[in-house]
Parts: sequence; structure tokens; C-alpha cells
Amino acid sequence: MPLHEVLAAAPPDDLALVDGSLQWTFADLAAHAALVGASAGAVSASGDRIAVIGHNSAGYVAALYGVPQAGRILTLLNQRLSTAEISQQLDDSGAVAVLGDDALVDAFWVERPTTLRHRLSLLGSSSADPGGAGFDHAGFDHAGLVRVAVDDEQVAWLIFTSGTTGRAKGAMLTHRSLLAAADAAAGARAVASDEVYLYAFPLCHVAAYNVLIQHGAARPVVLVPGFEPERFMAEVEAHRVTATSLAPTMITMLLEHPGFEPDRLASLRRIGYGASPIPEALLRRLDQQLPWVGLSQGYGMTELSGNAVYLDADDHRRALVDAPHLLRAAGRPAPGVELRLGGDSEILVRSDQVMAGYWNRPDVTAEVLVDGWLHTGDMGRVDDDGYLYVVDRKKDIIVTGGENVASREVADVVFAHPDVVEAAVVGVPDPQWGEAVCAVVVGRAGAAVDPDAVIEHCRAHLADYKKPRHVLQVDELPKNAGGKLMNRVVRQWAVDRLEVGGSGVGMLGEEESS
Repeated sequence: MPLHEVLAAAPPDDLALVDGSLQWTFADLAAHAALVGASAGAVSASGDRIAVIGHNSAGYVAALYGVPQAGRILTLLNQRLSTAEISQQLDDSGAVAVLGDDALVDAFWVERPTTLRHRLSLLGSSSADPGGAGFDHAGFDHAGLVRVAVDDEQVAWLIFTSGTTGRAKGAMLTHRSLLAAADAAAGARAVASDEVYLYAFPLCHVAAYNVLIQHGAARPVVLVPGFEPERFMAEVEAHRVTATSLAPTMITMLLEHPGFEPDRLASLRRIGYGASPIPEALLRRLDQQLPWVGLSQGYGMTELSGNAVYLDADDHRRALVDAPHLLRAAGRPAPGVELRLGGDSEILVRSDQVMAGYWNRPDVTAEVLVDGWLHTGDMGRVDDDGYLYVVDRKKDIIVTGGENVASREVADVVFAHPDVVEAAVVGVPDPQWGEAVCAVVVGRAGAAVDPDAVIEHCRAHLADYKKPRHVLQVDELPKNAGGKLMNRVVRQWAVDRLEVGGSGVGMLGEEESS
């Protein structure tokens, strides 16, 4: 079924969304979604792309439902990207209109692609429309809205995802794939009949499917503009939040916050984590501080419309008592998900939640979608009990603070610095961000490279979270007999050097690069 029918199936007077002081019932949200769809439909044709850029708000959630309801494709833009990156994605998608927070749209509007002709404000957000709480859905005239037949195979959301080519690719997520991912999640970790869920990730990520999970069970979602420990604890207390999802970096920030008080989170019963590797010590510390909270992990990606593999609360309890190896597992496939390993141990997934393909990239789509199986680019193994372990990434993706960063994209920018003749970019462990971006460079004519200058150069061309946090210099980058860069060797060398406090110029010896 189409996404907006999720709202129609819920009791109309039940609470659907909390955004600061604003509270919407399912009827409120459905009416706002219809209004957003009508606004988008007035300036576009069926199948057109409508971009959205904004901070978390009720109006953004209305767009998640409303634009696809009008038969248009919602293109989710990450507000943390640079103006150049946003313009590239607008150009790739051919978006004809943008829904957004005015300040964010102003940043790129003058130099926008020629296809982008219209700008619309996000409706009903606590920041952009304080009066949205008084919206009279009962008096809203639906009669004037254009009715569009929407098939569940139509693309609903277009989300750009990092890849080995460096240029972001738009993953086409259909109504069917998104709701299949939501159903799989609900089957793997059931939504309680009294659940109140706090959403702390940016809504521009595929993590927004968590909103669909909750609304599919007719349960409310509490929004926060961004993760901040004090605000998080206050919202949990105020709304008796019972469930949430956090990235490891968020968990660390919460536990390290000077005002952290476990009693303030007494209503919490479940925390889902994911987005990047998590240290076992952090999991154990979380369990010690909040022993009444059940933990669950999800493994997935944008191309899967969300998570497809889960390690549930029972698995975590076993792991923390007498099966510690499970803490290294991604989990087991959710209901409706088929999983197998390819000949090179690559993780393959077949399910209704697999994307339709990459926007305008049939060549790359054909590489990753073969006979209905998504080739994830991750390498794994499956034990005798059916648990999946992700052992390596075939794609050179760095996950830092819950954001995906393509090594190739950063390396291309680093290479453009006039003092750099070769560059490799790898992810290194970081206690706060999960992984940190590290550039390993070769200087021109053996000259020393200024790390701060490289970082500032990257800051001018990339989103802040993509810039290197470490810049290390070597005389030569390791390559195999075919001349291919040996990223694993570079990564291990960088990890070893940073662990002993190394910085600046170093050398990869022959025994390290063989």
C-alpha cells in the first residue's frame, strides 16, 4: 500500500507526533501531508522530484508522506552537506521544486540547477510555523485536492548514498520497499502497545523509516531537532518515552554528559543502536548504567530501505552473561528477509525491502542487483545458529558519527591540494565518533605537508563531517603487484601510528606494505 495509507489506518484522534510544544494527532498529520502534497503537486507533474531540506520538524514528517501521496518523488537532502554537494544532488535528481527551511534554501538558491524553479516552505514545523499546533483538520477542505492514484511500486523517496566512485548515487526507495522494511523491523522487534518512540537521527537519512514503523503500529513519535544529551533526557522524562534508536557516538555523549542521571530515563525500555561499530566496553557500560533497558542492533543500509538483520534484546542478554561472541554479531535476518553469502563471502540480501535501483545509473544498478539479490558490498560469515557477522567492508565506506563517508570522495579532494601527490583515505577507530576520517598522503617532491592546511582545504569542498580528522604523511603508499592501493595496510599502519601518538610524517616500511 502507499505510505499515506499508514496514517489513514490509525485511529484519527490518537497522538501521532510531538515536536516541541506542537502535538499532532494522526488526523492532523494526514491533513498536513495532504496539504504538502497539494502544494508540491501545484508546481510539478506526476513523477517529478521534489527536494526537501530542513531540520527535524513535524512539517518534514508531513513531507515524507505528502509528496509521495501526490505521486511525486521526495528527494531527501542532507543539510550538513556543502553547497556544492547539495547542488550536485539537485542536478542529478532533476528536482523541480524544494521544500525547505528558508535559511538552508537561501544558501544554494542563487546558484541552483536550472531545473529547480520553485521553493516552498515546510509546513507545520514548530520552528517555521508556530501556529501549526492550531491547524483545524476537521475544517480542512480535502475536496479541492487533486486525487492521484499511487501504486506501491512507485518511487517514494530518493536518498543519495555514498559509494566507492565518490559521486553519491540516488537510491530509489518505493512505497513497497519502505513499508516492507518497516514490517520486517516490527517483526524482529515488536512495537509495544504503549510504546512512545523518540527519534534522534536526522530525518534526511533512511533512518526516517523508523517513523513508518511506529505509525504502522499507531504509536506516537517524539522528534528532537538534533541529539543533545540534556534535551534527550528532558524529552524522555516529559513524554515518558519507552523506546529510541541511537548511534554509538550518541550513547557515548549521553553517558559522558555531566548531567547524566539514569533515573531520568526510568521510562525507557528499549534502545536500538546501529550506524557504526560499537565497542564491547561501551555496551557493557550502557548495560550497567541502564540495566532495565533492552538493547537491540540493526544491520542495514539505504539500499535496503532500512535494517534487514537484527540482534535482539534476548541475544544481548545472552551475550552479556555467557555468550560474549554474540556482541560481535550483526544478528539474524528479519522476517521476510533472505540472506546468503556470495562466492567471495559478500553478503547478499533478497527481500521486498530492496531498493528499485539507483537513479539514472542503470550500469551501477546492474552491478549490485542481480537476479533479485542486492550485493551489499560487505563481507561476512554466518555461524551454525544463523547469526551474521560482518567481517569487512568491500566498499571503502567510513561510518563516522552515524554518517557514511566515501573514502574515494575525500581522497579526490585531498589529492587536489597542491602539496599532495598521492592520497589514501581510511577510517580509524574513534571513541566518540565510532570511526574518524584519516588521510595518509605523499608530499610533492618529498616536501612536508601541513596537516592543518589539508584539513582546511577539505573544509572548503566537503561537508564538515567528511573532512579528515587526522592527516599522516608517508614517503610512499603501499601497492600490490598490479599497482592497486592496499587500503588494509594503510588502515592498519594509521591505526598503529595513532595509537602511539604519532602524527605528521611517518614511513610505511617494506615489512608493513608487503
